[in-house]
Amino acid sequence: MKKPGHVIIGIHVLDRIRKAPDIQKIMSRHGCAIKTRLGLHETAEGFCDPAGLILLEMAGDRKAIDAFVKEVSTLQGVDVKKMTFSHG
Repeated sequence: MKKPGHVIIGIHVLDRIRKAPDIQKIMSRHGCAIKTRLGLHETAEGFCDPAGLILLEMAGDRKAIDAFVKEVSTLQGVDVKKMTFSHG
């Protein structure tokens, strides 16, 4: 039996503070397709970068994953990339 591949979605958010609620709503609607979530942004004492990166490991049906990518891609100030790795 062939193992399913891995689908990784990268979401670059230019204005985290304003866009985070919209992105969170979309992720909640598609939560069953998200296996792992990691959020990254630069921060230091007295500094918090307004831009950020969200990395998602997706699971399940490819149609559900594509629907998620399509919906997130409609947001202004958000860049979405999809990587697919197969096993063999």
